[in-house]
Amino acid sequence: MTQAGLLKKLNNRFLFRLFLLRSLPAAFFSGIRIGQVSLSSSVILVRYSWFSQNPFQSIYFACLSMAAEMSSGILALVHTRDKSPKVSMLVLGVESSFHKKAVGTIRFECNDGEVIQQAISATISTGQGTSCDTLSKGFDQQGRCVAEFKIKWSFKQKEK
Repeated sequence: MTQAGLLKKLNNRFLFRLFLLRSLPAAFFSGIRIGQVSLSSSVILVRYSWFSQNPFQSIYFACLSMAAEMSSGILALVHTRDKSPKVSMLVLGVESSFHKKAVGTIRFECNDGEVIQQAISATISTGQGTSCDTLSKGFDQQGRCVAEFKIKWSFKQKEK
């Protein structure tokens, strides 16, 4: 499947839910949804529900972390598609800060598609592993930033 074909499937809400059910069941059951994904940015949604709650009537931090990681990871997935040689990806680290109680629907945005593309291109051109930092911010329905996640990705050429 081409990069454009993958983007089309990921932006289809039904097909995205099937992808989660098959590949990331924890994300499926916690109610993560696709907002939109392009080559440069992505939006992932997670809402407060029985499955995503903590004892303080807000979204459990692990569900927020899942949505934040997915907002950058989906960009990495798109940019590693159809590369020759194939490139693997791995999360090396996560730093987070929480600013407000996460209730309702939280929208995680990552605008680091170009940063990810440059790291993958460097991996392919040098044959060496590279890493990059991405930033995912979570906003509530009033547009207030409730959480920020800095996610460090590693890219490496797959062995033949």
